Amino acid sequence: MGKLVGMLGKLYAKWMFAWETALTTRDSNRVERPLEWGFDHLADFGGDELGAKVGRGEMTGLQAMLALNARIVADPHAFLDYKTPTDFRIEMRYPELYPTNVRPETLEQEREWKRMAEVGELRKEPFLRFTSAVRTPYPENDAVNARWYEEKQTVDSRQADSSEKRRPKQAMIVMPQWNADAFSHNALCEMFNKFGIASLRLSKPYHDVRRPAELERSDYAVSANVGRTIAACRQAVTDIRCCIDWLESQGYEQIGVLGTSLGSAYTFIAAAMDPRIRVCAFNHASTQFGDVVWTGQSTRHVKSAFEHAGLTQDEVREMFAGVSPMTYMEDFAKTGEVQPPGLKPVPFKADRSNPNPAETGDVLPHSSAKGMPMNGPPGIVRGYPLKRRVLVVHATYDLTFIRKYSLEVLRNFRERGVDFVSKVLPCGHYTTGEWPYKYLDGWFLGSFVWGSFKRLREAGAEKK
Repeated sequence: MGKLVGMLGKLYAKWMFAWETALTTRDSNRVERPLEWGFDHLADFGGDELGAKVGRGEMTGLQAMLALNARIVADPHAFLDYKTPTDFRIEMRYPELYPTNVRPETLEQEREWKRMAEVGELRKEPFLRFTSAVRTPYPENDAVNARWYEEKQTVDSRQADSSEKRRPKQAMIVMPQWNADAFSHNALCEMFNKFGIASLRLSKPYHDVRRPAELERSDYAVSANVGRTIAACRQAVTDIRCCIDWLESQGYEQIGVLGTSLGSAYTFIAAAMDPRIRVCAFNHASTQFGDVVWTGQSTRHVKSAFEHAGLTQDEVREMFAGVSPMTYMEDFAKTGEVQPPGLKPVPFKADRSNPNPAETGDVLPHSSAKGMPMNGPPGIVRGYPLKRRVLVVHATYDLTFIRKYSLEVLRNFRERGVDFVSKVLPCGHYTTGEWPYKYLDGWFLGSFVWGSFKRLREAGAEKK
């Protein structure tokens, strides 16, 4: 029986890897661009100075880029600090697809959406717009765009008859994967609405309406232009935090983020910098930006450019250190410990169904001891400070965020006492979006967000 199970497991893995590879190679418009250091995109953080040294022959491009990343790592707050924009506004417009592939069925879908808008079969939807606090050479990219899903009235809010019973306003900021079209993850936002949670579906830099006209894909977000790629991460993190500023101005008190793939890296760094983020759902996660670029199927064309320039994996890892989640791991743990005002300690009931929680990533919520497992007596253990709640979803057959790098995330969370839940998908990166895995992923994400905000709501019940 064991041999049969092992054989079936190998066949399933072979089938899954083949399916995953087919999905990552079906688009014909991935472009390999030559290596560019892109110091001009980081001019205000030493880029001009270091670029000049390269021009004078005092440093190589690689040495200068490693020095620039060292500056970021030494003082990430200086790199990521920002001024809140003053031009927040809601625009009503027809949704558009903004596809990143040129497959006939996708282009036909885009034409149909445009036709429906022209003949009045669509309704206009609200979008939050503002000017990014981080500027780039592309004006369209600097106009931040987030589709706004205002929360629906729930039974709790309708029945609230006193300030003590007032439901706190809760919101999620959702950031999809690299090269997502403008409709990706909208269904998650609609689901959160049903929970009474508002959502901003935030377009990443160089994506959908922010994409420069010369591009078919959102290549400028991750490319062989190193400085521009780092600047895109800086802009994305700042855009997330500016969205939090706007949400707070609208009365929202409890805020979370959900990021998929590249979006998970952006939302992770934002949370590391900003303790206002109390719920994090990372849908595919990894530790080192450069390792993903080097080993992932989605970035083969970027790796090829680096290889042609004579770079190694270790060098690529170092030259993206300033935008790697691993760099911000300590900050993430520290901001997760910050106690939101007005919340009380919450008792935790130990789950005795998991005999070995340390191996699965199930760590005791609210634990003040790093990595403290669920090994206490059954029932109510004690009250613990309410920590940021985190979900990490990874896929066993992922060829883009390789499994070993996702496991590094879990190990680092465990070592730092992060309150996290680990969920595993029996598929790959791209197959996460296919039937039936997308429904399993949706269940993981939706149930986690609902439960985490419920916990926050209950913890704030005595705020007044």
